[in-house]
Amino acid sequence: MSTFSVDIEVSNREGTQSVVLDALVDTGAFYTLVPSPLLNELGVMPEWKESFKLADGRVVELDVAEAVVSYNGGRRTTPVAFGPDDCDPLLGAFTLEAFALKVDPRAQQLTHIDLTL
Repeated sequence: MSTFSVDIEVSNREGTQSVVLDALVDTGAFYTLVPSPLLNELGVMPEWKESFKLADGRVVELDVAEAVVSYNGGRRTTPVAFGPDDCDPLLGAFTLEAFALKVDPRAQQLTHIDLTL
């Protein structure tokens, strides 16, 4: 399976502080993952905890909060998980769906989903 990254901007809900991150697109990750120190610098405070199963089978409990993610001119409020200090940012499935995006692995890009009702 191919992997690729995209630039996203993560900000606090007030929009007063933000950071641009190179995030690995990971449809296997439910929430978007951002290193805890970056979220703390943005003033994003933990709101709840969730248990996550890692690829190696371990289960970890991480803080989660609502933050604003911007991509390709759009902005969405979405849950973000507080990752370890040295983790690589991940753009997870929940955020991809909030933007109505799907992964085109051949072209290594995100494309818009045709929305239906």
